[in-house]
Amino acid sequence: MMKHVLGAKCVRCGGEYPALPDTTTCPRCGGMLDIVYDYSAIAKEVNHKVMRDRQEQSMWRYLEYLPVEGLGKRPRLRVGWSPFYRSERLAGELGLQHLYIKDDGVNPTASLKDRASAMAVVKAEEAGANTIACSSTGNAASSLAGNAAAAGFPTYIFVPSRAPKGKVSQLMIFGAHVISVQGSYEDTFRLSQQAIEQYGWYNRNAAINPYLMEGKKTVALEIAEQLHWRMTDYVALSVGDGCTIAGVWKGFKDLYATGMIDRLPRLISVQAEGCCPLNRAIQTGEPWQPMEENTLADSIAVGVPRNADKALNAIRESNGIPVNVSDQEILDAAKLLGRTSGVFGEPAGVTGTAGVKKAVELGLIPSDASVVSIVTGNGLKDTPNAIKAAGEPVSIPPEMDALLDVMEKL
Repeated sequence: MMKHVLGAKCVRCGGEYPALPDTTTCPRCGGMLDIVYDYSAIAKEVNHKVMRDRQEQSMWRYLEYLPVEGLGKRPRLRVGWSPFYRSERLAGELGLQHLYIKDDGVNPTASLKDRASAMAVVKAEEAGANTIACSSTGNAASSLAGNAAAAGFPTYIFVPSRAPKGKVSQLMIFGAHVISVQGSYEDTFRLSQQAIEQYGWYNRNAAINPYLMEGKKTVALEIAEQLHWRMTDYVALSVGDGCTIAGVWKGFKDLYATGMIDRLPRLISVQAEGCCPLNRAIQTGEPWQPMEENTLADSIAVGVPRNADKALNAIRESNGIPVNVSDQEILDAAKLLGRTSGVFGEPAGVTGTAGVKKAVELGLIPSDASVVSIVTGNGLKDTPNAIKAAGEPVSIPPEMDALLDVMEKL
């Protein structure tokens, strides 16, 4: 039994169901499910002193807030408790007084999505599954492949053919069965769902499996603790399928409901302007509509977001700010973040930072605000775009005269 879990509730129709290990979507309306907790019971067991004395330095330090029966005996990678930096140089360049960077690109497979995949492995074991599968633009795929390999699970992973080679190479090294689909992410997702139903694999697709958001929310729990439970005014992050922003909001609400923080931050939802169906819905007040996947930030190039209901709820409930950025603004943010903070993010990973910069420029947030920007993936995932952002190195023959000539121009 999961100690503090009361059940699962549909975010669309309100239907309530037992929280079983293989729980997916609402059987009544097909809506997304939310895991429901007994917050009063959690509050009796967890307080600031308990957390301060806890030795575990991974996402599992927050077990009271997680829907797991236990961690079993399978070996696992250390996921979570990623670095948290105050970046005064970047804050100064952006015109902010207080800016923090949460670098989730240092997780085992170099992205925040390790948090969801680590949870998927635990739940697959609880469900008695022997194989795990998902579709992904890249990061969810590599995170599943790595975490499943460490736990001894075979994986079948579907990626669109445009997935960066760096991410595909991870999949192959981790021993995953990789199917490259000649189509969009929507095509890839649909085929993966058909295959999962056909073969009975455990479903790691974050928009279908409610437990994966519970893994992702641990980044919010860490941010709050690393801030010594004094929340910033804003938390910015990139948004694609919607699962990450929904998970971040769930994490902060869990802490607020159990008295661990005394206020909730506003979320800054940042999407690429070439693929921003969720932000567009917030900005227009209309239902979201599919968009083309027209951005180099592959991890958030999701024209048909599968977790739209939860994501839109998170933005609206937090009185959030939608910000759309161009591909050039994303590339500029990658270079700026690296130059000022020493953090190397992939395009989707730095989109949150690009959004902070634009929000300040547009006057959407005041200069005296405190902001956390979550970097969701490491830049080594997509080196061609890193070179596009930073430029090629100087190339000279091995002669001192050539070096002197170059040095005068640098």
